[in-house]
Amino acid sequence: MTRTIIDVHVLQTVPPSNLNRDDTGAPKTAVYGGVRRSRVSSQAWKRSTRRAFGELLDPSELGVRTRKVVELLAERIGRLDPSLGGTAGAEGARADELVLAFAAETIKVATGSKVEVPKRKAKNAKDGDEEAVLAPESLYLMFLSSRQLDGLAELAVEGLGSERELKDFFADKEIKARARALADSRHSVDIALFGRMVADAADINVDAAAQVAHALSVHAVENESDYFTAVDDRNTDSESGAGMIGTVDFNSATLYRYAALDVDRLRDNLGAGLDEDRPGSEPVRRAVEAFVHAFVNSIPTGKINTFANHTLPDAVVVKLRTARPVSFVGAFEKPVTADVTGGHLEGACRALAAYVPEVERAYGAGAPGSTWVVRVGSATQALAGLGEELSLDGLVKSVGNAVESRLGGV
Repeated sequence: MTRTIIDVHVLQTVPPSNLNRDDTGAPKTAVYGGVRRSRVSSQAWKRSTRRAFGELLDPSELGVRTRKVVELLAERIGRLDPSLGGTAGAEGARADELVLAFAAETIKVATGSKVEVPKRKAKNAKDGDEEAVLAPESLYLMFLSSRQLDGLAELAVEGLGSERELKDFFADKEIKARARALADSRHSVDIALFGRMVADAADINVDAAAQVAHALSVHAVENESDYFTAVDDRNTDSESGAGMIGTVDFNSATLYRYAALDVDRLRDNLGAGLDEDRPGSEPVRRAVEAFVHAFVNSIPTGKINTFANHTLPDAVVVKLRTARPVSFVGAFEKPVTADVTGGHLEGACRALAAYVPEVERAYGAGAPGSTWVVRVGSATQALAGLGEELSLDGLVKSVGNAVESRLGGV
């Protein structure tokens, strides 16, 4: 069976920075090819990619991952029927409590998950430190699409207006089935791409269509430490010494980043959930374009205010495949070393440009007309022969068109 796979390869140089910290506050590292490399976890770059979707897609096409899902649903219920909340005094508190109860039960029935008021908040409320009406929270992060939440809110409003007791309403088998179906349809772009795990209801899990590798430096790296002091602005000349001292760890790296996107799984995950009136290929094309654009352009924000490491990739190579994804990290198994003039980028581009055709020749993994390249400067010249050179916008559009063509507008 012929598949449609998008491979995204990125070389990106970052100056002194700490994009992704370990439990000691130091930049994450990993040993590859026998030497220690700078590393940025896949989770960190996935989150940055998801956040970048906010500038590319409508909020109705995205989801929310939170433990405060009951509070979120209660807000939607209030927007659907403003008469259900917002009244001051004891009567308003009872209405808020009823809305939260329906929201909590809706989440429980739809996802099979437990929700409860966190013990710390319950204790603070008992001690009088917080409001008496507390929203339960799920025991782990819950990922629901905007349209799933809207559907569940409509169901809860129906229950609130039915004059049936909460338990009686949700004891109805038809209501239970509807709640479950609402949580398992019309997935958002981010859920369709990155998947969803519901520990208490595996049947509504969503297998991820996108895989993101840990970013690795193409060369050996040693973390460094910056000793800093801060001056108290109110100190006089007679008051010597710093107001604060400390250290922050950092490193500099030329990173190889890689992501693979299974377009067929993405199409299955999206189904007809986003644009029922349009060809099925259109939401898939838009999701693919958003993923490529966001993954290339995004950067984790760890210590960004300290280092301002706002770099863009030096080179991007995107390949469309028909069998399986292929990472080119093997090009850097032998670490790139800087020559007498310094710099790792040019050597990394030469290593990648030599490795790609070798792998594709050996395994027959290449296909003409299916590679696009974005590159900056003469140091990336070696990559020019790998594929069609474009700007990022041109690359995104070309990938989207290729995907739509392969899906046949279905």
